[in-house]
Amino acid sequence: MPARPIRALLLESVHPDAAELLTSAGMSVESVDRALDEDELIDRLDGVTVLGIRSKTQVSARVLAAASDLAAVGAFCIGTNQIDLRAASERGVAVFNAPFSNTRSVVELAISEIIALTRRLTVKNSLMHKGVWDKSADGAHEIRGRTLGIIGYGNIGSQLSVLAENLGMHVVFYDIVDKLALGNARRAQTMREVLEAADIVTVHVDGRDANANLFGAEEFDAMRPGSVFLNLSRGFVVDGAALAARITSRRLAGAALDVFEEEPAGRGDEFVSALRGMDNVILTPHVGGSTLEAQQDIGQFVAGKFRDYLTEGATSMSVNLPGITLPVTASPQRLLLIHRNVPGALATINRILAEQGVNIEAQLLGTRGTIGYVVTDVAPACSERTLDQFRGLPETIRLRTLS
Repeated sequence: MPARPIRALLLESVHPDAAELLTSAGMSVESVDRALDEDELIDRLDGVTVLGIRSKTQVSARVLAAASDLAAVGAFCIGTNQIDLRAASERGVAVFNAPFSNTRSVVELAISEIIALTRRLTVKNSLMHKGVWDKSADGAHEIRGRTLGIIGYGNIGSQLSVLAENLGMHVVFYDIVDKLALGNARRAQTMREVLEAADIVTVHVDGRDANANLFGAEEFDAMRPGSVFLNLSRGFVVDGAALAARITSRRLAGAALDVFEEEPAGRGDEFVSALRGMDNVILTPHVGGSTLEAQQDIGQFVAGKFRDYLTEGATSMSVNLPGITLPVTASPQRLLLIHRNVPGALATINRILAEQGVNIEAQLLGTRGTIGYVVTDVAPACSERTLDQFRGLPETIRLRTLS
């Protein structure tokens, strides 16, 4: 680490364990309990090497262009659609996220909502608060023996599949990628096949643009009458007005949503939705992964990726850069060169080292699309003149050195 502490900026109430881990690694950490808009973010990023955000802060190409000191961005959540990944790659900024840490929390919320809606607990609760005693089994069912349809069979969808089967449910799923079915789950060939077979449909897809409006009037009408719908993935996946209409007409028996097309900017702001006031609809404020356990795991995981990248050059599980992890050696210097993936780049790098009498003690290269990343341990350490040669190469995007 350099003599002057590296500055880290953590936004949106990232778990304190992240700040503690980064501080223990020699960094200076500033924490902010809210998201920043574009202009605020640009002002705060001067001299900042590491930026940690959650889902609200937008790291745009303009922000990245203005943040010349920024080396890494961490999304302390699953999604990274709030970060311009292409612009980050072009500027040699590594991006990390936490794809697994809150999986269990989201799955447990989904299971609890499936049971609550199938047993009509939301309706019973609403009546009780109005002083109405309605002890009847009308519309209430066990989830055992019912069919759960899962759209998106990634980390969350597949773990939900396992737990649902343990509770006695049948599972059918659809994913655009060929996924191994766990347990007795059955893979459907089309999404419509899932909609027509399931008593409960739950959505767990990622934030890619192709998933916008995945569920609209046509998809809701393809579901079985009296079925239940859940969305704990992305707000733009669902046409909220179409869903509200099917709830009002009683075509669907209930719904649970944790994400929305438009979400308030901050805690305490008014939430507006056509689904408000419906006693057979569960609305939660994007808290699928908001358990103390998940937030702590996420804080430790992403902060650990920051530490490893800045101290070792490791990019394992980076969202946008090639995943490289070279064991630490006693070499005097480690060169970390992010470059354009063009023929001959590695040969050029090694030629310069050879011409300067610098020996390569270890080296690892990885590529990802248009980006290449090479980690090289050398002895003796390169002179400033040699480093300037690397910086001046047309292929070079960013060069860092570790001693």
